[in-house]
Amino acid sequence: MNKLTKIFSYLKGYWKYGVLNIVFNMLSVVFSLFSLTMLAPFLNLLFLKNDNEYHEQLAKGVPEVKMSVQSLIDNFNYYLTNMVVTQGKMQALILICIIVVTVIFLKNIFRYAALYYISPIRNGVVKDLRNAIYSKVLRLPLSYYNEEKKGDILSRMTNDVMDIEWSVMQSLEMFFRDPLNIIAFLGTLIFLSPQLTLLVLILLPVTGLIIGKVGKSLKRTSFKGKESMGVLLSLMEETLSGLRIITAFNGQEKAEEKFYAENERYNVLSIRAYRKADLASPISEFLGVAVLVIIMYFGGQLVLGEKASLTGAVFITYIAIFSQLIPPVKSVTVAYYNIMKGLASGERINKILQADLSIIENPNPSPLDGFKYKIEYKNVTFSYSNGVEVLSGINLAIKKGKTIALVGQSGAGKSTLADLLPRFYDCTAGAILIDGLPIKDIGLKNLRQQMGIVTQESILFNDTVFGNIAFGMENATEEAVIRAAKVANAHDFIMQMEQGYQTNIGDRGGKLSGGQRQRLSIARAVLKNPPILILDEATSALDIESERLVQDALNKLLENRTSLVIAHRLSTIQHADEIIVMHQGKIAERGKHAELHAANGVYRKLCDMQSFS
Repeated sequence: MNKLTKIFSYLKGYWKYGVLNIVFNMLSVVFSLFSLTMLAPFLNLLFLKNDNEYHEQLAKGVPEVKMSVQSLIDNFNYYLTNMVVTQGKMQALILICIIVVTVIFLKNIFRYAALYYISPIRNGVVKDLRNAIYSKVLRLPLSYYNEEKKGDILSRMTNDVMDIEWSVMQSLEMFFRDPLNIIAFLGTLIFLSPQLTLLVLILLPVTGLIIGKVGKSLKRTSFKGKESMGVLLSLMEETLSGLRIITAFNGQEKAEEKFYAENERYNVLSIRAYRKADLASPISEFLGVAVLVIIMYFGGQLVLGEKASLTGAVFITYIAIFSQLIPPVKSVTVAYYNIMKGLASGERINKILQADLSIIENPNPSPLDGFKYKIEYKNVTFSYSNGVEVLSGINLAIKKGKTIALVGQSGAGKSTLADLLPRFYDCTAGAILIDGLPIKDIGLKNLRQQMGIVTQESILFNDTVFGNIAFGMENATEEAVIRAAKVANAHDFIMQMEQGYQTNIGDRGGKLSGGQRQRLSIARAVLKNPPILILDEATSALDIESERLVQDALNKLLENRTSLVIAHRLSTIQHADEIIVMHQGKIAERGKHAELHAANGVYRKLCDMQSFS
């Protein structure tokens, strides 16, 4: 259970509701118990006393009033006996009925009040849990997602959180209420018959051990089911992303075969989990009845034996109260099974919540008031978590206003070198400085405010054109957005859309062409107006006409900015201030286009290959 501590820690903001729930549950239990204790005087009234016995009891006088349960019982019995003698049994019966109805009414009023105040806890904790997961997902380093499947992460954020909501949070009320019921009922049973209650306390732990054994098995099965659902969602995500390729290569049957096999595995695990969970109710009910029968047998001996220590009325009351002990015990059992099922989800969620934030922000960051001089890479080395070295001994200076191009074969380390600057990753050794300040000493938000990024794949959201261009910018005006769109050569096609800048562009900008999506990305960067710009093969996936429009927009964007350009098409970076040629994680060559081309080295070979192609 300690693995759910992180989840239950979200209760701290809802303690006032928890206290009110406990108070009203206690009142509900008290009135419920009081209604059951009315059974003994009712039975006595009907069957067990004649008129002489009533007069004999009155002759003993009024019981002494004390602050004890027994004193309350004695005084109530005396009052009831007096009523029987003076007003008759029918009047006493009417009084008992009125008391029972009143007590049951109050019990249910307090029961509803308890449920009323548990609702904000159940739903609020799940809301906070979703917020915590989403916030953690936004702040985890990109390297975390290189090792995790997107579908599995989505499964944890949806199915696993829902399991916590249904399995754990709905059981929360049982943990507030039922232990109070059990304690109150057990206390009353001890008061009525310590001998029988000792037997109950011996038998109940035995049933708990049996239930616990099945519960552990359920947890293991449920955990496997959650993992299988994560795989299913990953397959779905891959299918939707790669549907064009699957169709083009007639891979439908292969994809179906893989999905069907995993879906069948999930089906088998789910059936097994449901069957084990469904054991909770019948097992607890059977064990409860078995204990009840044993209590009836031994209790009957105490009533019918030669040395009877219980009256029939008290014993029947004992059985009635014990029968009311079974439902809360059963509820705790069901809650335990639900917790075991939810625990598997809790462990998977905690893998996200407790994941290390490898990009650690300095608690006392140095302020970076704009970019003034230069960016420096000093002996930078970077390796992924698997130990594979991607960059080695990189030394590079980028002066303000200069355009530096990174070229090289795929896997040479170009994108990694650029990703280190906004701290998507942290270098393994060496340091990166902006105006002499190590970027690790600068606040992440402050650092990234200085940068704009346009990637090869246009990252757009299911929002309006205006919302996508103004993304991340507070209080962006329509005039500013339009100016940015004009610089990016996007204004004309936007105005041809049905609702202009208020047109929704669909999931990932699916309603737009590749060139249009890229120009919106450029407009977003233009609106941010950053002093430092990173272009990661921004035109490599476009056709000739779209590339011309996008390249023209990029040229406008690059004016008077410090730029780090990752180029696939070398023709787009011939006028860069310096070209850095990357090879196997190191700088192989550097210089201007004409110098590098004349040197007949790695850059010349890259140019020749593109010319030949």
